Amino acid sequence: MTDAALIDARTLSALPRDEVRVVDCRFELADPVKGEREFRQAHIPGAVYASLDRDLSDLSKENLGRHPLPDDTAFSRTLSRWGWTPGQRIVAYDDAGGAMAAARLWWLLRICGIGASVLDGGWRAWLEAGLPAGQGEATERAATRVEVRFDPAQVVYCDELERLRAQGAMLLLDARGAARYRGELEPIDPVAGHVPGARNRPFNDNLDAKGRFKSSSLLRDEFMALLAQRPPDEVVHMCGSGVTAAHNLLAMEAAGLHGSRLFAPSWSGYVSDPTRPVATGE
Repeated sequence: MTDAALIDARTLSALPRDEVRVVDCRFELADPVKGEREFRQAHIPGAVYASLDRDLSDLSKENLGRHPLPDDTAFSRTLSRWGWTPGQRIVAYDDAGGAMAAARLWWLLRICGIGASVLDGGWRAWLEAGLPAGQGEATERAATRVEVRFDPAQVVYCDELERLRAQGAMLLLDARGAARYRGELEPIDPVAGHVPGARNRPFNDNLDAKGRFKSSSLLRDEFMALLAQRPPDEVVHMCGSGVTAAHNLLAMEAAGLHGSRLFAPSWSGYVSDPTRPVATGE
């Protein structure tokens, strides 16, 4: 299996079971148990389930956004519970084009050096390919011995964000919808608007009409237009809570634009300090 960020359903179905661990990341913010409920109803055979709130975040952390990153040790325990072994590739999927929360898992794995891909088109693509589905709880797996460490250089927090903004040393891309970016509405967070200087790249712009990623060449052209001669490693991604931002990072990687980073607290963490400046409009 290659190191491709994206994989199609038929390619995934043909992989030897012992070479890959499939993880179902379906999640809905308005109904946090819906994804797990739907997993029990039907899922890719052999998959395990990852909850955005429980497995891919640490909601006990304060002032770091609505979905703070888990600690290395907690993420290691999650991988152990899934029965993951070194050398085994992980494929994540959801039913939201990768945004909720397959790209989040892909990025967490990436920053601790584990090979991973996102199923392009997700659960819908699997069904449309006529591939089989499993039901019920995930099959119990023997726990494995896992110890991973996140690379801190891949993650931006508020202090570094402010330093980079002051130096003009980054391009900040906001993955939220345009109306939220402009501050015309804010259904989740206490303050509307965006970080001054950020540009808007709604994550949905990465997908075609069928909910699959656009071609790598088209994604490359679109992001290169946004970068305006900046190298990819000067790009920092954000969104509302650091989840859908990973979708833009994934799209850049799929387009061959490597090295961008993610502002983990994102908008919800940024506005936890009322003294930070806020912009509205385009």
